[in-house]
Amino acid sequence: MLVRIVKLCLESKHIPTFLENFEQQKDSIRNFEGCQFLELYQDKYHKNVVFTYSYWDNEEALNNYRNSNLFKGIWAITKPMFADKPQAWSVDKLHSLK
Repeated sequence: MLVRIVKLCLESKHIPTFLENFEQQKDSIRNFEGCQFLELYQDKYHKNVVFTYSYWDNEEALNNYRNSNLFKGIWAITKPMFADKPQAWSVDKLHSLK
């Protein structure tokens, strides 16, 4: 399993539009083949910073999503909202405690 963390720094005026678009697209992302889990976080003190946190079967599944029309459509809407360059990490989960 691959864990993907993406940090997006948005222009404050675009936050409502971003959240509305995420709401409309979240099920399509989550149901994309190979996606096991999806969450969206917002920084508590810097409301223009959001993070997506997702689990993918493997790197191939993530790349299939990143090359899909779904992602390209979402990215086309989201990219103009950025206040800073997005950052992304693909990580391996080492421990999980509940």
